Amino acid sequence: MTQTKKGVRDIALDILESVEKNQSYSNLLLNNLIKKHQLSAVDSGLLTEISYGTIQRKMTLDYYLQPYIKNPKKTQSWVINLLRLSVYQMVYLDKVPDHAIIFEAVEISKKRGHKGTQSMVNGVLRNIQRNGVASFDGIKDERERLSIEVSHPSWLINRWVEQYGFEKTKEMCEINLTAPLQTGRVNLKQITRNELISILTEEGYDVEASEFIPESIISYRGNLAHSESYKLGYLSIQDESSMLVAHALGAHDNDSVLDCCAAPGGKSMHIAEGLTTGQVYALDLHEHKVKLIREQAERLKLRNNIKTLVLDSRNVQEHFNKEGFDRILIDAPCSGLGVMRRKPDVKYTKTNNDIMKLSNIQKQLLEAAAPLLKQGGQLVYSTCTVDKEENDNVAAAFLEKHPEFEMDATLSDRMPESVQAFVEGHTLQVFPQYFSSDGFFIASFRKKVL
Repeated sequence: MTQTKKGVRDIALDILESVEKNQSYSNLLLNNLIKKHQLSAVDSGLLTEISYGTIQRKMTLDYYLQPYIKNPKKTQSWVINLLRLSVYQMVYLDKVPDHAIIFEAVEISKKRGHKGTQSMVNGVLRNIQRNGVASFDGIKDERERLSIEVSHPSWLINRWVEQYGFEKTKEMCEINLTAPLQTGRVNLKQITRNELISILTEEGYDVEASEFIPESIISYRGNLAHSESYKLGYLSIQDESSMLVAHALGAHDNDSVLDCCAAPGGKSMHIAEGLTTGQVYALDLHEHKVKLIREQAERLKLRNNIKTLVLDSRNVQEHFNKEGFDRILIDAPCSGLGVMRRKPDVKYTKTNNDIMKLSNIQKQLLEAAAPLLKQGGQLVYSTCTVDKEENDNVAAAFLEKHPEFEMDATLSDRMPESVQAFVEGHTLQVFPQYFSSDGFFIASFRKKVL
């Protein structure tokens, strides 16, 4: 018996269920299911839009659904997710008419549930079609209203308002609801940016040079990871904020560089692309992740500049000599609150407690690596988050404990001109609204020459 091909909305429902029940990562799950179901580019685009969009706006959608669901706690999770998915399409997308969205939802509920479920789904969606959704004006508390409006948990809104003020928090939350463009880093050891743009254009990609990062290109149409140029090692997929780390480190020529938390290897490769005979020692805790680093080095023809090691970077002193490296990068494990546009589920799974635990690990990593840096050398600490506890506070605690280090006043000089204005002292906090990239933090320290 031939299995009926699953529709895009059915697959989206599977994604929502897996993210909610198994804490699956939406981005990985999405890619796997696109491959598994061999979806066309159009269907892949729709699946990405409705899955990410529903997760991004989950709290807002629940606010809209609240008046129409009598017993949400007694309603099966797949039914709630189907309603969220449908209301997302009705409110935020305009290509498909409401009656088609409702018909599809009822068909899915026929397959997955019973007549009562079918009737409930139909009733709720027809009521919303008829009456519209509730306004946010009824929520009097300013922070609570923002939380529902932009679908970010209250604890997060409160933290960010305390740290950055209401307006900056609102701007950040609003851009977190939008889809990011794909950016690629040109392997300048192999090809110039203009040459690569010409080749990709001939391949059918819609790309242009970034105005922020000199080795970056932006893709408006087509996944660059599927291009012939990607296979040939002419480019890597990397967010523009992440590209700033190699600029901050400033490694060149025959520098010896330690990259402590290197997988999947994007920053290691970027650093290696700027070396001649120098070496990047790329470490990670897990063998399967170190394998990814090796594969990238092979693809980009950088194997002579990259050495890999499976190691917990808190134990680096057992493997390397003191003052043996010219530059050290600690791109630390973090809460990932800067990458919500790519991983929208992050905001619902992280807690205050996670942030405190992570900041302790971050301090341990800095503590372990610091003695391995040569005098006069550069130490860069970076995260893909926007929380001060993991960023400014960790950097300040490190400086306080290590008088042999000082703030690196030259950080701004190494940044692309368009980014220099955002540098404050020895740190750079990129917010997603600055140039539509990930939220990112970079701190740069210099070891004094004694």
